[in-house]
Amino acid sequence: MKKAANLLLGRMSLVAVSIILQVAWMFLVLWQFSYQFTYVNLAIRVLAIVAVLVIVNKWTNPANKLSWTFLLLLSPVFGLLIYLLFGRSELTKRTRRRMDAINREVAACLERDRAAEERLKECDRAAYLQSEYISDWAGFPLYRDTATKYYRCGEEMFPDMLRAIGEAEHFIFLEYFIIKEGEMFRAIEELLARKVKEGVDVRLIYDDVGCISTLPPRYYRKLQEKGIRCAAFNPFRPMISVVMNNRDHRKILVVDGKCGFTGGINLADEYINRIERFGYWKDTGLRIQGEGVWSLTTMFLEMWNYITRSTEDYSVYMPSVHRTEPFADDGFVQPYGDSPLDHEYVGENVYLNIINRAEDYVYIFTPYLIIDNEMLTALCNAAKSGVDVRIVTPGIPDKKAVFLMSQSYYEPLLCAGVKIFQYTPGFLHAKCFVSDDKIATVGSVNLDFRSLFLHFECGVWMYRSRAVMEVKEDCLEVFAQSSEISLEFCRRRNVAVRMLQSLLRLCAPLL
Repeated sequence: MKKAANLLLGRMSLVAVSIILQVAWMFLVLWQFSYQFTYVNLAIRVLAIVAVLVIVNKWTNPANKLSWTFLLLLSPVFGLLIYLLFGRSELTKRTRRRMDAINREVAACLERDRAAEERLKECDRAAYLQSEYISDWAGFPLYRDTATKYYRCGEEMFPDMLRAIGEAEHFIFLEYFIIKEGEMFRAIEELLARKVKEGVDVRLIYDDVGCISTLPPRYYRKLQEKGIRCAAFNPFRPMISVVMNNRDHRKILVVDGKCGFTGGINLADEYINRIERFGYWKDTGLRIQGEGVWSLTTMFLEMWNYITRSTEDYSVYMPSVHRTEPFADDGFVQPYGDSPLDHEYVGENVYLNIINRAEDYVYIFTPYLIIDNEMLTALCNAAKSGVDVRIVTPGIPDKKAVFLMSQSYYEPLLCAGVKIFQYTPGFLHAKCFVSDDKIATVGSVNLDFRSLFLHFECGVWMYRSRAVMEVKEDCLEVFAQSSEISLEFCRRRNVAVRMLQSLLRLCAPLL
């Protein structure tokens, strides 16, 4: 009873009911006017057509355009209402100008290492071209002098996170999509509070929408009382006039500018399997130590200064400022960020470049497989060309509707020769690519429309780093623990399920 009451009276439920009632009221008012007055009905239909024309000419994904066009023409009243409230794929012009100004400040601090680029070009031109895309179009440079360590699960990474925080002497930056009170965050919070007393600059960013069901409103005030400088990205208010499409989906921990963690692991107990949700929770992470941490630091500072409307001297947070000994050289490392504001789909293009330039294999972990035609074509063409393409998705889903959508993409991929596995022990939340024993990326970017086109994301591209082969070894272990999907599985689904999947796929870019 208590669990049910918490669910019904929780923040997420109350907000959802509030939004639904407001949307329903506006819809009924508009529908009543359009039903009673012919000229209102005509005006709404004309506006719907104009909206479709605007959408078609936008720099957005074609699948997204198709979904909005279908909704607007099917029901102009409802379609216009939903589009005006939730259809914008970016922040307002004013906030975008502010973000652009901060981005220019950060870009000036990210100097390219031309010697490293030339060295990579000599080693592997195909890898160099992938790296050049990230440097030229995402603005994040290539690094040497950066060691990598891959983590196969949250419970492996958590002790190293605590150790790094405990050893901090100057600053600690955390940026996470989800924070939930429990054993994991309690241990981190206690350490952070202790470090504040030692004079360490501690800052934390969390996404308010991501934490809508895990934290109370204005939770940042509680942390601020302990001296932890805290900010919530895009604070959620139950008003239909707000735009909540863009979310900060990154997972970043930076300590003293020398050590950084990223991956798919949020700060909640299921990520370290202290509690069970959807079976065993399989996630992955990455630690980098050295010059490459600077890119993670700038991503955090850019978001921090955007939220808090502040500015600062970025150079005091560079790795070289607090370096006590030379950094290890571990192949080539290139952390990158993805923003929904620049119309450059960095997360997807990094993945596409790996797929399109693979020669022997591409192994992929993703919790969701909701892809556009470009990604579907790339995966199919790689498999048809003889590349061993394998994708692992969850065996136990966290969202059943999303799971059905993911499974709707299985058949065309299987027909092309892609091998698909479902992780039998439970839910797989990892986001990893590895190819040809030399290239890998680990980060926060899911293979779904929100991650690829609407969220702030991050990842680390690597060439011949220690972590590359560690990702491959993990993939091979996971394949052995998973069940391989056959064409028969797809074709024996009943008609009702297939029809539901078709409808869900049509709406996928809007969810």
